[in-house]
Amino acid sequence: MAAASSAQSSHSWRRVARDPVLLSTILVVWVLLALFVVFPLVELLARAFVDEGKVTLGPLLEIVSNGGHRTALANSLILATAVGIAGTALGFLFAFTAVRAGLGRHWLTLLDAVVLLPLVSPPFTTSISIIFSFGPKGFISHDLLGLGNVSPYGFWSTALAETLTYFPIAYLTLRPILAAIDPNLEEMAFSLGGSRGRIFRTVTLPLAVPGFANAFLLLFAASLADFATPLILGGNGFPVLPTEAYLQITGLFDFKGGAVLSLVLLVPAAFVFFLQRYWVGRRTYVTVTGKVGQRSRTRALAPWAGVLLVAGCFAVAALIAYFYGLLVYASLVVAFGANNSFTLAHYHVIFTEGLPAIRDTLIIAAIGMPLGGFYGVLVGYLIARKNFPGRRAMELVAMINYALPGTIVGIGYLIAFNDPPIALTGGAMIIVACYVFRYSPTGIRATVALLQQIDRSLEEASSSLGAGSGETFRRVTLPLIAPAFFAGLGVVFIRSMTAISATIFLVSISWTLITVRILENMTELALGPAAAFSVFVIVVVFIVVAALSAVLARFRAPTAGTAARSFLGG
Repeated sequence: MAAASSAQSSHSWRRVARDPVLLSTILVVWVLLALFVVFPLVELLARAFVDEGKVTLGPLLEIVSNGGHRTALANSLILATAVGIAGTALGFLFAFTAVRAGLGRHWLTLLDAVVLLPLVSPPFTTSISIIFSFGPKGFISHDLLGLGNVSPYGFWSTALAETLTYFPIAYLTLRPILAAIDPNLEEMAFSLGGSRGRIFRTVTLPLAVPGFANAFLLLFAASLADFATPLILGGNGFPVLPTEAYLQITGLFDFKGGAVLSLVLLVPAAFVFFLQRYWVGRRTYVTVTGKVGQRSRTRALAPWAGVLLVAGCFAVAALIAYFYGLLVYASLVVAFGANNSFTLAHYHVIFTEGLPAIRDTLIIAAIGMPLGGFYGVLVGYLIARKNFPGRRAMELVAMINYALPGTIVGIGYLIAFNDPPIALTGGAMIIVACYVFRYSPTGIRATVALLQQIDRSLEEASSSLGAGSGETFRRVTLPLIAPAFFAGLGVVFIRSMTAISATIFLVSISWTLITVRILENMTELALGPAAAFSVFVIVVVFIVVAALSAVLARFRAPTAGTAARSFLGG
């Protein structure tokens, strides 16, 4: 068995060695992964647990024995659990309504647009609106309810902000799972006399368990790694571990302590991951049935229940729309709650004093977007189409930065690239690299999924006509996987404009980001410019995403469908 495996590996290497383009590409990808994924993680572990050349658990024990850090860890777990449960429930409400309530296409489009708005915004945008709504001079707390001395800070406001920010992830996770459940299963239970409530409890909910588990895991991890929202809304009374790690490095310049604190985040995240795998793995959730004509998905849903679901969804959507409308309004008045006269002064500030941050962010996004898109399809192509030793290892390593909390990635990059021989801290390259290797896995997974639907014979025919792997990839494969390429472009651009958890550690006097300026404005209580910056980011993201969608629509029509045929036909 071992001999056969060794012979197969040797044969794979010989086949790869005969194609210099493929061999060079594999080697370059491995060098990049080693430098920007493995090296920072190794350096982070070494800084945390190696002292004078010896492995030690002293820093970890010191962290555990600190009462303040234990409180921060407990707060992080409570907050992440609350956001995971509430966000998953909210995501299920929207997904179930979208799939089963029989909404028209236009209503679904409107609902999707409002729900997905938090995903294309800076992660603490909702925090700004909560302060405007529930602060001492808040629109709801002061103007509508007449309350005084109200504080918008603490656990509940932080949990609300994170839930509204991250529940769209649960919605995107659960919607395709609910849509894939064969309605005939519910129809059969209904025809056998089952009540609507019993069918929902015994058929629909159990089949959606993998979606619930995945959604909760994603939201738990997102909340656990978020430091911006708790930094703004948590206040001194609600510290969490990511903010402690951030302050440990930026305030005390204690890299070892910050490294250990960030790595502690991995323990609960890994525990929830394995618990999720165990829970889901105990049963099967496959619903393969014969294709009998598709029946209505709404029969098992009572009319009154459909009305309640739609009302609930649109109430939450209205709350989100209100928060973003309030953000726009606050960016256009002198001082929200004190002087509501309209002005463009805040936009003047961001386009004068804030212009360097806007320029740097757009430059970094413009560089990282094509690099991230091409890297995603290239690695996805290697994983899905090429058989070479280490292919599975490459897939695993390429996904590591995506799976790790952003705080860990950022601190790892700061430690790894802060000193010679690879001193990149303070420049644009390290921020671009962080974005590319953290967010490109979306393009990798999209490419793999698309290539699984494309017949290999197209590429094999190209090779048989004498084209090398590089030419085949460029003229045949790449046009066919254009959607994955543009998906990678979009994700990297959006995250370049909105992310902060990793890159907060990498900005400098020379290069800064809009999200960092927003955070600075929030801590200085300059809420007007913070709102104006946030509105600017949202508008830019929507314009670029719309442009990418338009280009993709034009690209696919004339090119993707005919590229292979035109090339193979000479």
